[in-house]
Amino acid sequence: MMAQELILIRGLPGSGKSTLAISLSKRFQAAGLDFQHIETDMFFQKLDGYQFDKSKLQEAHKWTQDWCHECLDDKINVIVSNTFTRIWEMKPYIDMAKEFGAKLTVITCEGQHGNVHNVPPEKIQEMKRRWEPYV
Repeated sequence: MMAQELILIRGLPGSGKSTLAISLSKRFQAAGLDFQHIETDMFFQKLDGYQFDKSKLQEAHKWTQDWCHECLDDKINVIVSNTFTRIWEMKPYIDMAKEFGAKLTVITCEGQHGNVHNVPPEKIQEMKRRWEPYV
């Protein structure tokens, strides 16, 4: 039996995280593997479009972590794509991988494709300044 997997995809807005996560999910599913793609932006996706609310960001991250935990508990492999600029932001997922004995892979996207959520350039610069490499 193949070990369960948790893949974290990190990068700045517009770096290609979601595109890579979707592509990997489709490839894994085509190969008969059960993978769930999750990202915090999904919390803000409503029927009439994307509606980011900074006041709900903590709730959104908790929602993402809970969904990931539920999938791992159900033996479903998971791909989480978020900015994860600092290591402590990945820690709940690193802990989940340990809890479930899942293989953890961290991928950093560095593309510059323009971001679909219109994150202001000054916010992206702020995220760049606080970026912590994962070793």
